[in-house]
Amino acid sequence: MPQLAHKAVFLDRDGTLIHDRPGHYLSRPEDLRVYKNAPEALALLQKHGFRLFIVSNQSGVGRGYFTGKTARAINARLENLFKKRGVKITETVFCPHAPDAGCSCRKPAPLMGERLIKRYKLSPPACYMAGDKKSDAQFGRNLGFSTVFVKTGHGAAQLKKHGGKVADRVTADILSAAKWIIKHEIPD
Repeated sequence: MPQLAHKAVFLDRDGTLIHDRPGHYLSRPEDLRVYKNAPEALALLQKHGFRLFIVSNQSGVGRGYFTGKTARAINARLENLFKKRGVKITETVFCPHAPDAGCSCRKPAPLMGERLIKRYKLSPPACYMAGDKKSDAQFGRNLGFSTVFVKTGHGAAQLKKHGGKVADRVTADILSAAKWIIKHEIPD
């Protein structure tokens, strides 16, 4: 009897699930604004058996703009908003370091993902990474995931900067990404 793959979708937060504030850092939970179609997208993925993880760089902590406690409060509010729509986020993790800190957990470094893979016994070939930055796609590739790039947030500018081919698939938004993932998932 074949063993079922533990499949998951790793999701960037800012610019993928929630509105990014260019030039500003989200530093108050009450300022969080979820993309209108994000709950539908995640519900669709969940319905198809994917575990959902939010994996985010939060350099505002390392830069002193807000605390780790504030970042966790923002993430808790986001998880709660999804929960009210019937979506369970399995876990949210973030790197609190500034880009020049030389840490091993900041995307695209794979440490945050490796820990989740081990903890939840995930099968990398059955996993996906969705995000709006080249570093999100590189993070997914570093873990052996298929990658989906969304044009929301920094996506359109990143596509222009990096010549268009930054991931396995480029989609308009997280709902388009979810539909592509479901259509192209590796069968158990």
